[in-house]
Amino acid sequence: MLPCLWSPLDLPPKNHTELNEFILLGIPQTEGLETVLLVIFSLIYLFTLLGNLVILLAIVSSSILHTPMYFFLGLLSILDMLFPSVTCPKMLFYLSGQSRAISYKGCAVQLFFYHFLSSAEGCLYSVMAYDRFVAICHPLRYMLIMRPGVCVGLVVAAWLVGCLHASILTSFTFQLPYCGPDQVDHFFCDIPAVLPLACADSSLAQKLGSTNVGFLALTLWLSVCVSYTHIGIAILRIRSAEGRQKAFSTCSAHLTAILCAYGPVIIIYLQPTPNPFLGAMVQILNNIVSPMLNSLIYSLRNKEVKSSLKRVFYNVVFTALD
Repeated sequence: MLPCLWSPLDLPPKNHTELNEFILLGIPQTEGLETVLLVIFSLIYLFTLLGNLVILLAIVSSSILHTPMYFFLGLLSILDMLFPSVTCPKMLFYLSGQSRAISYKGCAVQLFFYHFLSSAEGCLYSVMAYDRFVAICHPLRYMLIMRPGVCVGLVVAAWLVGCLHASILTSFTFQLPYCGPDQVDHFFCDIPAVLPLACADSSLAQKLGSTNVGFLALTLWLSVCVSYTHIGIAILRIRSAEGRQKAFSTCSAHLTAILCAYGPVIIIYLQPTPNPFLGAMVQILNNIVSPMLNSLIYSLRNKEVKSSLKRVFYNVVFTALD
């Protein structure tokens, strides 16, 4: 377990905080659609878990896929199972007619793990872009540069960056006193929805949150752009059309996943005037739909994963028949 800088024990003493819980109001403008949303989101969440679990199983069970690229893809599948699990179970719980209340500490924990996992996944995207840069631009030195110790170190660094990022945001958000109102105008606890409920001036925390998220997202996005700029130049230098197609095919799935991941972040945190409905729709895309799409993107656009999935499927079928 990696050490982290924040824990629920770091919350202010009880006499500084009168609220024991918050009430999640859910997705704006969806009153009366709870049953429909429950069915839709339950199916999406189930498909997300199963799809990423199957990809992880295919990578683990196939020795051909025991390379740095698929090591990172397996970790991405784990993150894509954990990330929606931060918000989706509670949303499904209250959509089924149960209580919309979430405890004060539960809200803080939800906010922490949302930013922890999302920023760790963003770092992992940058690591995967660097991996593709080394594979295409320095193919003869690939296994030397991306040796196991380096891969593990990059992953540990990604988790530590995510932990630091989430610790800062959560600490500044919940050091403020919350004495009412207690209604969070969102379907989970996030900074733009929680800070307006503070009883003290929250402008510093709001600026810090926007700056922190914006700086990290911009830094990671620039690192991806630098890697893919070099990759694009290298691909254009390949003389054969077949060689260019093969090189591009190894990157297309990753590029598609990055666009799905960074688009919602830009819209949510950099919009000048927050729109609750737009924010909720984009967050649903980011929290629930994107992790499901990643499993589809990597299983349908990657030949090695598809062939491994076929082998796993055939083995399961033949084992069941025997």
